[in-house]
Amino acid sequence: MTSRPVVSVYKSDNAKEIADSVAMPGVFTAPIRNDLVHFVHSNLAKNRRQGHAVFYKAGQEHSAASWGTGRAVARIPRIAGSGTSRSGQATFGNMCRKARMFAPLKIWRKWHAKANVTQRRHAVAAALAASACPPLVMARGHKIDNVPELPLVLDNLQDSTKTLVQALQSFGVGDDLKKVRSSKKIRSGVGKYRNSRYVMKKGPLLVHDNNEDGVKQAARNLPGVDICNVHRLNVLQLAPGGHLGRFIIFTKSAFKALNAVFGSHKAESLEKKGFKLNRHVMACADIARIINSDQVQQKLREVKQSVRVHDKLKKNPLTNKALMNKLNPFAKKQAELMKKVETDRQAKKAAALKAKRSKAAKKSKNTRTEKFHGLEKDLLASYKAAEDLIAQEEKEGNYQPGDSDLESDE
Repeated sequence: MTSRPVVSVYKSDNAKEIADSVAMPGVFTAPIRNDLVHFVHSNLAKNRRQGHAVFYKAGQEHSAASWGTGRAVARIPRIAGSGTSRSGQATFGNMCRKARMFAPLKIWRKWHAKANVTQRRHAVAAALAASACPPLVMARGHKIDNVPELPLVLDNLQDSTKTLVQALQSFGVGDDLKKVRSSKKIRSGVGKYRNSRYVMKKGPLLVHDNNEDGVKQAARNLPGVDICNVHRLNVLQLAPGGHLGRFIIFTKSAFKALNAVFGSHKAESLEKKGFKLNRHVMACADIARIINSDQVQQKLREVKQSVRVHDKLKKNPLTNKALMNKLNPFAKKQAELMKKVETDRQAKKAAALKAKRSKAAKKSKNTRTEKFHGLEKDLLASYKAAEDLIAQEEKEGNYQPGDSDLESDE
């Protein structure tokens, strides 16, 4: 889409001289709808097709019949006869060798397609708008580095091929014409054996008015150059292959006629009844500029701070101190008290161990040990004396088991 107020009109015999300026037609401000152009082109391109079909008996002229059931083979028809490898082979099915194809082509297939008139008109308008956008034209493959302006408008187009080529060369179109000539090659596939053996890329499109029919004869022999009347523009020429950005050269009268053909956003077309150009969904497609504008910013509220009620992941308060302090405000004080108790316990234990390992403690322990060993020695000695006395009485025969002073007292 382009929205310049005027377009320069160049003299065809002098590329550096501007003869006049023309107001930009409203069709060049139409929305560029690639989806619409592709849909319309894919439907209209089908109308060039010719019906074709295969022979209605192709693949079904064999003498074959099914073997039926009970022979452990499929029930598909098989070639009759014997004595050859061909006999017994399956046929007629589309999965079989030398059989018919699946869904054989018929000439009554629906070869053509329709497209709504309004859709076709909007697609043509979108293709014209795209032709005035240099990035789209270059992306399509046209060589326009030396072209002074897009859309390119000349005061008139020459009526002879020689002068027309010279005029196009002077406006930098020669690079595109050279690209077309060098792209000629033999068509791939079996189509090379039919009517169109060679293929080549598309060059510029010359658009003229009704009173300029002489250009048709002058340009009809130039490779890749197409000619079209401004009152009969179509998507097949404006967007070959459904791709936007055809390089278009207008004559002055044809360029002026665009307002009558397509109208504007305010007025309907004079030639297409009831047709009015589409409007853009957005007048300014620069979203960042819109958002950062003063008019929008002064209506926006302050930036909200993040106030999540809870964390994205549930945390364990037994292992997370911050969460435990949030749930139990006394948790921090409790932890400090427990730490103090543990510190005091460890200090007392260390003091006790130190006192236990001192010289006085060791001396006291040695005294207790000697006293214990003395008592143990005296006890063993008393037991030994008693055992010796009992042994002596037994030897003398005076000792009776159970006889003691306690029993006599009773």
